Amino acid sequence: MSASPPPFPSDDEKEPQAATENEEPEELFSIPVESLETKPAEEPPTKDLDNIALDDADEPKPSPSAPPAEEAADDDDDGDLFADATATTEPEPTKVKEDTPVSPSSTATADEPEERVSSVVDNDVVVEKEPASAAAAAEDDAEIAEDLDKFSVQITVSDPEKIGDGMGAYMTYQVTTKTNLPRFKAASTTVRRRFSDFLALQSRLQEVHLKNGRIIPPAPEKSVVGMAKTKFSKEEQAKGGASQDFIERRRAALERFLNRSASHPVLRKDDILTDFLQSPDELPKAADTSALSGAGMMRLFKGVGDVFVKITSRKTETDRWFEEKVAQYTALEETLKKLYTCIESLVTHRRELCTSTALFAKSSAILGNTEEHTSLSRVLSQLADVEEKIEQLHLDQVENDFFIFGELVKDYIGLMNPLKACFSQREKAYQAWQTAQTNLLKKREQEGKLQAAGNTEKVKICQDEIVQMETRVEKGEEEFNNISKVMRTEIERFEVQRQKDFKSSVLRYLEKMMQNQEQLIKHWEGFLPEAKAIA
Repeated sequence: MSASPPPFPSDDEKEPQAATENEEPEELFSIPVESLETKPAEEPPTKDLDNIALDDADEPKPSPSAPPAEEAADDDDDGDLFADATATTEPEPTKVKEDTPVSPSSTATADEPEERVSSVVDNDVVVEKEPASAAAAAEDDAEIAEDLDKFSVQITVSDPEKIGDGMGAYMTYQVTTKTNLPRFKAASTTVRRRFSDFLALQSRLQEVHLKNGRIIPPAPEKSVVGMAKTKFSKEEQAKGGASQDFIERRRAALERFLNRSASHPVLRKDDILTDFLQSPDELPKAADTSALSGAGMMRLFKGVGDVFVKITSRKTETDRWFEEKVAQYTALEETLKKLYTCIESLVTHRRELCTSTALFAKSSAILGNTEEHTSLSRVLSQLADVEEKIEQLHLDQVENDFFIFGELVKDYIGLMNPLKACFSQREKAYQAWQTAQTNLLKKREQEGKLQAAGNTEKVKICQDEIVQMETRVEKGEEEFNNISKVMRTEIERFEVQRQKDFKSSVLRYLEKMMQNQEQLIKHWEGFLPEAKAIA
């Protein structure tokens, strides 16, 4: 059985880990630091530094003193990925390769001789390499965190328009973006997009970023029934009817989807999203929008995410933090589903209350018209007016229940699926690493048998294959550690955003409810003197 992966290293554990990667680090400097200070000319450290540079260049992982590499797909500013590392290094990395002696004060101190030298050389070596795709995400999160405070993106989806009639009809929406991001051509842009364009956007973002452990917001679900009503209903009938409700819900859901995507520190810098928001040209049509619908994505995540997260992870997970998160989000999803069911029931009862209130108001008006007593007839008519106003308050509360609170809960139920997909990608990376380790052990056993048999030709071939398999093992371990690190950052950002969204929505929901109750009290207080005045 292959060895299980080590827990994800914390920030405090990274330095000791890097110190043990090089063999016999204490022999990097054959002369103590004290000797270097007294006799710097006897042993110029240039030769040792070159050897260190060569050793570091052969290492499969960058040292912790050098910034992690970043994939080009996550950030367009590739040239700035290592700007911080090179800016603080003195002397400049290029001077290390010159055949001039380096003073002991610029290379190392008595407490940390290896770390300082390694930092100078590693920065020089890493700059010469292209950023590794697997290690891209961590550097992005560090560099673009400040951009969230400096730049903002506000997106509104409005003006739904029906194009065509019958089965060939479809809806388009006006997407307006206001931003101060420098990558946008203008501070305000307006384009029109159809629903399939939104589905294609979500699919392309997922294809690029999900493999790195990014949480991609889900697009709204397709509704065959709702869209069929919209296609075959006339414009006059659609206004104020069920199809208008469906269109408004979809519009609001599309707006939330775009704002969540644009608020992501990595997705907002992706050309896919930028072109969607500002390109005036018509976007390429999605190949299969049915597979990209919300129901299709839920089936995909349920078939893939649940299998890996609920079954495999229990057998192989060694990081307690991820194990706790899996359990937390499993329980959270069940709780959100129960809460959404209660909200739907509450909305249904409030609608029934609205209907009953309207019937009561109508009956009171009829009774007031038939009443012969003048003051009593007037009071009954005023009661009917008050009940009609209360009916409108109930309708407003139904809208608040559904659009302010219910839709938020529904959105986060949908966000559980991308979370499952991220855990599934991490599990796949772990399985690939373990498979590579198992194959390497088998190949080494085969090499031992061939050596015992004296088959030198096959031993040579086997040794070459072992070298390739060792590279695969190292790459698999690196990819697993990188996706784990990215997921930690993504989950932490998700938690912060979740708390912010729920706090904002709950406060808004309570404010609306209090306003309705205040209006309700005013209506009854205004009616009470009239009721007391009945002679």
